[in-house]
Amino acid sequence: MTQQKATNVQWHHGEVTRDDRFQLMGQRGTTLWFTGLSGSGKSTVAVALESRLYEFGKLAYRLDGDNVRLGINKNLGFSAADRTENIRRIGEIAKLFADAGIISLSSFISPYRADRDAVRQLHKAAGLDFIEVFVDCPLQEAEKRDPKGLYKKARAGEIKNFTGIDDPYEAPENPEIHLQTDQTTLAEEVDTIINYLKSHRFLAGI
Repeated sequence: MTQQKATNVQWHHGEVTRDDRFQLMGQRGTTLWFTGLSGSGKSTVAVALESRLYEFGKLAYRLDGDNVRLGINKNLGFSAADRTENIRRIGEIAKLFADAGIISLSSFISPYRADRDAVRQLHKAAGLDFIEVFVDCPLQEAEKRDPKGLYKKARAGEIKNFTGIDDPYEAPENPEIHLQTDQTTLAEEVDTIINYLKSHRFLAGI
């Protein structure tokens, strides 16, 4: 748990409430947290889902692992400690997006269960929704896809601390949504998520 170092600070409330923002947006701000091995399809599903939500007139924003590491988390590597800090920071950002009424699509390997649980608790403490989406893909299939050539480099010893090779991946035990991307199409995966959001009343008017 990261310690609060700044003292004499407190949350400054405004006059526009979270419910006001949700009503204005016609949706409940929430975080969909896509977790899975590199090459499992996290970003691919998030991109397709963002487009579908846009077609429905719903505002979503993707927080992608590589994109975040090119900006706010550019000072972090891939050690266990840096991975934990990476997820902590993006968890805080996703929480702010959700509070604003935006559907945050967060795509991160996030290999450690404790880190994902910490983000879940962060949302729970703030009264916000957190939906864990396990983008499940066997290691052999992810290696076969290897869209960035990372598995090949990891196997050759050119990349250290690579999840699935020399670092562990702790699969979710009870994700809200479980996608098996080696068995279903992209369209089916997006439909599964949309149907979940509809049935749990995250999307008004659809």
